[in-house]
Amino acid sequence: MSPDEILSPREIEIASAYAQGDTYQAIAARLGIAPSTVRTHLATIYRKLEVSSKLDLHARLDGALPSAEMQTDHAAIISELALSLEDSLRREQALAEVLRIISRSRGDTDAVMAAILGFALKLCEAEFGILFEHHGHGRYAASHTRGIPKPFRDWLDAQGVFAASPRTGLGRLATGRAVVNIFDVRAEEIFQTDDPLRHATAVLGGARSFVAIPMMSGDALAGAFTI
Repeated sequence: MSPDEILSPREIEIASAYAQGDTYQAIAARLGIAPSTVRTHLATIYRKLEVSSKLDLHARLDGALPSAEMQTDHAAIISELALSLEDSLRREQALAEVLRIISRSRGDTDAVMAAILGFALKLCEAEFGILFEHHGHGRYAASHTRGIPKPFRDWLDAQGVFAASPRTGLGRLATGRAVVNIFDVRAEEIFQTDDPLRHATAVLGGARSFVAIPMMSGDALAGAFTI
């Protein structure tokens, strides 16, 4: 059977885009879905088409027959391992690019921070990231952004240095100096209040899950990476 007979129209679209080199993020943005959903679709596509690599996928879409080595009862395991390997290679490539930029930066902090944010987004399959500088007493300013929606970026630019309330992710990070992971920013009680940062994050930024990682200078909080 041909791929068109095996896959749904959505799966064909995702398979074709991935085989041609599109990233999870690019496919997700075009289709209005999460990068993790793209990966779930690809695991199903690999299993249905009995392929174990992007090259195999490309060939299968071009009409090649499935490999005889791909036994049906092992297809789910093989497809998951194949995608995991490709994910690892993609992360290594992203890290290598970050290290290359750092080695050639010659003190260009903006280029380095942009590269690190880009690596974090690829590693976590996140949609956007912000580097906040900490100005003491729970006050922050967004110094670098990557992939951030324009309304949210405009809001951050207008704020300059702002105080994060203790119940926000940045506020909790300032107090605990530890990673803050919020699975659903809209599900927390603070979203029902008029807290400006949470409203901007969820509504203007369209964020649902949120991770903030403290940047420490000795015992002092220097800032936070958020994705």
